Amino acid sequence: MTKSYWKGKKVLVTGADGFMGSHLTEKLLELGAQVSVLVRGTSVSGTYQYCLKNIAHLKKDLRRIIAVNISSGDTIPLVAKLAPAVIFHLAADAYVPYSFDRPFEVMATNLHGTLNILHASMKISHLERVVCTSSSEIYGTALKHAISESHPLNPTSPYAASKVAADRSAYSYYLTFGLPIAIIRPFNTYGPRHTYDVIPKFIDLALKDKSITVYGAGTQSRDFTYVDDMIQAFLIMGEDKKALGRAVNFGTGKDVSVNKIAQLIVNLSQSRSKIVHIRKRIAEVQKLRCDSTLAHRLFGWQARVSIKEGLQKNIEWTRENLLRHS
Repeated sequence: MTKSYWKGKKVLVTGADGFMGSHLTEKLLELGAQVSVLVRGTSVSGTYQYCLKNIAHLKKDLRRIIAVNISSGDTIPLVAKLAPAVIFHLAADAYVPYSFDRPFEVMATNLHGTLNILHASMKISHLERVVCTSSSEIYGTALKHAISESHPLNPTSPYAASKVAADRSAYSYYLTFGLPIAIIRPFNTYGPRHTYDVIPKFIDLALKDKSITVYGAGTQSRDFTYVDDMIQAFLIMGEDKKALGRAVNFGTGKDVSVNKIAQLIVNLSQSRSKIVHIRKRIAEVQKLRCDSTLAHRLFGWQARVSIKEGLQKNIEWTRENLLRHS
């Protein structure tokens, strides 16, 4: 990743006000890119309105803000007119349990939203790259010690199925239309501003000395990557020519059980929280461990932040930024 590549580059980030999107937007601005963002909008009296949560502090530095429902066809002309050189497509409904009750809504956002970005991309003459964000959830429970890109796609939830559909649609547009597609498959990512996954939930409960609830036996494990490492992966996929036409896994190569994560958070935060177990969640993936051999071979990428270091950073940020205002 080189600063000279991004300086002055016209970039669009969809889902820019989300967890990873906000960190990516910050980094691109730091590198000197001309960044526009697409955020979720709400129609009020015929106009789309938005409220920035994670990137409000960046508003004055952004080239343009597009507020739209990404599953709407209105997205296509708006993005095409903007004509960015690089698109990072992160917009998604990403909370797995949400898809249990709202599968049509999640499919519309994740698949139709991706198709809209792909069709808009076909109208941009000087497009250099579209980085489509997939998910480790597409693989389902690991059938091997670690999951490589050749692992079967066995989605276990409507969310995961929607990401499979988007992932493979993006690849088909590379093959059929020659779009400059790169597909990033991040394994579980955590860090400041994340709110809906196991680590931020556990941290919030621990800092309030409340009971930490674990689904099932707690032996289910995930490959947790700190957000700073994952943002480097996004930038690589947006810049390196070897990423074109590829789907690449990014993760630490180590999986940690939910039980261990809970105990680490209790210890690192010096919490008095008790860890309690409740009924197993439906569609639970038992194990996810990334085989990031391809990412290392192609790009020399590897995660650098250990789970303890990352959790400590996350706990300190939450204590400073969330509890102070609660």
